[in-house]
This record gives sequence, C-alpha cells and structure tokens, in this order.
Amino acid sequence: MPMKKTKKPKVTVQVIKKTAVAKNIHQALVNIQKDLRAPKSQFNKFANFKYRSCEDILEAVKPLLGNLHLTISDRIVLVGARYYIQATVKLSDGKESIENVAFARESLAKKGMDDAQITGATSSYARKYALNGLFAIDDTKDADNKKQAPSSKVKADSLLTEGDMKKISGFLQEINNAKTTAELNKIGVRTKAAGKIGKFNKNQLIVLREAYASKSKKLAFK
Repeated sequence: MPMKKTKKPKVTVQVIKKTAVAKNIHQALVNIQKDLRAPKSQFNKFANFKYRSCEDILEAVKPLLGNLHLTISDRIVLVGARYYIQATVKLSDGKESIENVAFARESLAKKGMDDAQITGATSSYARKYALNGLFAIDDTKDADNKKQAPSSKVKADSLLTEGDMKKISGFLQEINNAKTTAELNKIGVRTKAAGKIGKFNKNQLIVLREAYASKSKKLAFK
C-alpha cells in the first residue's frame, strides 16, 4: 500500500532590516539617519493635520540601535527672563558619544492644565526636537511649525536649539550684568541693530526682548 505524501507546512520568514555595522559612532549615526522611518501617526482633529510625537520617533529608532545606547535627560534652566526645559539626547557606543540639545519653555497660559501637565508637555516638545536634530528628521511640515491651534500646549516660538543659545549667550550676560538703565539701553540698541541685519532669528529675539524688559523693570525699582 503506497504511503501518502504529507504536505510540508509553509514557513513564512519575516526579514527585519538592520542598520549596517559601523566602524565608529559617527558612521553608526549616519546609518541610522539613512534607515530611520518615523511616520506621522498622530492626528490633530481640531486643525486637521498629522504629526509625529517624541514617542513615535523613539519607537522607530529602537530597532535600529543594535548595541548602541540612546539616553534622554531633562533639566530646567533660566534663559533670560524665563525658565526653559533643556532636553539632551545622547547616542553612545560605550566609548564615544554624540549628543544634541534643544530648549523649550513652558507656556504662560495654563488653561485646562496643571503645572505638572504643562511641564510634561514642554519636556516632550523639547525631547522631540532634540531627537529631530540628532537623527536629521525634517519637521518643517509638522504642526509645531504651523499656525498654532487654540488647543496647543506649547508654542512654536518657545523652541531654541543649542546653536541659538550660543549666539545669544553673550548678549544675555551683558543684559544681566547691566548696572544702570543707560548701560542697558546701549545694549538694547546693539541688540536691535543685530536683529535688523539678521544676526538673530525670531526665537532668539523673543528671548532677548524678554530679558531686556525684565532687567529694565528691576533697574527701575532701584
């Protein structure tokens, strides 16, 4: 009696793309930047647009890390007259590391949110843009760069990069060290002139103006 042939079960093999092995941390980062796909999975019903969150970026980058370590840390810093959340994203292979920093400030409007929620939203905002800078993600069409909807938790003009901070640090120090109104006014004239020739962007000018106004009030009460 002939034996019946049994059908072999089909085996489905799922191929997961891995980032190429790199010789150093810099090449590893380039590889991740090439392979990273972070879709905009969030949707804002109010303004009718899609956007990506900090969590979306992290979920997309984790499978590409391999033996690399990605860490994110926050700290509160005083910039001019306002407090900002400074988010630092660091990519490390255990020997070398590359990091990127972004700053975001808490909104003064706290409608429907308590202090902890405002801080949490600002932290997520800063972390997202620190990740964008490290992994070369272009968010020029994201919600944060559009006209803000009333429900927005953090304003787009509250964002500062590490480069922005370095460019205005000297002026901020001068404003803070001013002893008289006359001295402060001279700094204000130079700041305004620098803004007119394009030395500072909109976000930098906002910080400088707020710092100037705050210092002016302090000197007026002396």
